[in-house]
Amino acid sequence: MAVETHFIEIIIGVGILLFAAKLMAELFLRIHLPIVLGELLAGMIIGPFALGSFFVLDGKPLLTIGSEIRVLGEIGAIVILFIAGLEMTPREFLRGGKASFIVGTFGVVIPFFAGLLVFQMFGFDALQSMLIATALTATSIAISVQVLSEFGKLKTREARLIIGAAVVDDILAIAVLSVVSSLATGDGGIDQLDITDVTITILKVLGFFAIMLIAAVVVMPKIVTPRLWKAKGSIEGIVTASFFGAAALAGSIGLSPIVGAFAVGMALSTSKAFEKIENYASRIGLIFAPLFFAIIGAQVDFRAINLEILALSGVIIVIAVVTKYLGCGLPAWMLLKNKRQGMRVGIGMISRGEVGLIVAGVGISSGVLTSDVYSTIVIMVVVTTIITPIWLKIEYRKEQKGEADNSVQKNNSDNDNSVDVQSSKMNKKESKRSNALDIEK
Repeated sequence: MAVETHFIEIIIGVGILLFAAKLMAELFLRIHLPIVLGELLAGMIIGPFALGSFFVLDGKPLLTIGSEIRVLGEIGAIVILFIAGLEMTPREFLRGGKASFIVGTFGVVIPFFAGLLVFQMFGFDALQSMLIATALTATSIAISVQVLSEFGKLKTREARLIIGAAVVDDILAIAVLSVVSSLATGDGGIDQLDITDVTITILKVLGFFAIMLIAAVVVMPKIVTPRLWKAKGSIEGIVTASFFGAAALAGSIGLSPIVGAFAVGMALSTSKAFEKIENYASRIGLIFAPLFFAIIGAQVDFRAINLEILALSGVIIVIAVVTKYLGCGLPAWMLLKNKRQGMRVGIGMISRGEVGLIVAGVGISSGVLTSDVYSTIVIMVVVTTIITPIWLKIEYRKEQKGEADNSVQKNNSDNDNSVDVQSSKMNKKESKRSNALDIEK
């Protein structure tokens, strides 16, 4: 009976989150704001630490964010990154490999060392500073991908660089996290740090991703082919099993599961069944994507916030925004040879996500981080997640307005040229008539 009651609580929670997310998505669509932001705010508003706390059933909150609902959120992130992978062929990824590696590396190194230096200046010890700095490294591109998709920009140069760099960023950030986590949970603390071990760990992570990507590219198009699968839904089922399996494999060796899903999506971007796969993926994304964003928002606990936390949060948010915007935007500008596109890459990399929350969880469970620092990391993740879609939207609105203005100017110019041509013809006719009259005279 208790199990059945718990199951009912879960499905009620999912229903509330999904309904609220789509309700806010409709509102934000009508006021011309990113629907992703609406779905995120829906979770914050209806979550158990906000309005959700007032809805009680049998003495318990109607909506609770337990481990089961968090798992559904992680599935949402896996689906989103699988869809993103479908938008980029392996050849395109490798073509931008050098640029992606450079931008992704800067996107990890600059936030990490900036955070490490600043928070040691604030009086935090080395291990605390390292944990906070690690939370600043990884980019969560699920939101950026969704905004780019809304504007039809997933195939642009900056979008491809954002996705490629974020994959490299995520791989390196996971490697850093594995090192820092072992320090936080070990007995020796910072004294355990060995540069050789760190280098080996990072190389292992990079090597695994390369092997997984190559294997997916070689194997997946041969498995997922209409020639083999005739029954209705077989291709869709095999595809789902494949990207979940790759996500599990990535997670089992310490990588973020979304990296595995992205690799399979990329491998299937050249499949003969691509259109069917893309249509199917977009449909399941309609459910899991808003659920993912609503669940992120619902985990924000407003009750723990005080002035000290807000002040510390302000510092970490500024570092988070500036280091990604400049750390990724400037090298992207030089590589793309276009300032506007390059700085958009910096904007797209600002949003932090599950890695930041994982770091916060490791820090609080190991006793290295205080509850105040934990809250500031969560606030940083939420704020950067809100800033990114708004800023990207403003940038693309400017581009659309500029294109519209150029179109109007071109039309006006064409009209002016037409008037000038007609005027010239009329002047020529009048000149000929005048000459004819002079001859007659």
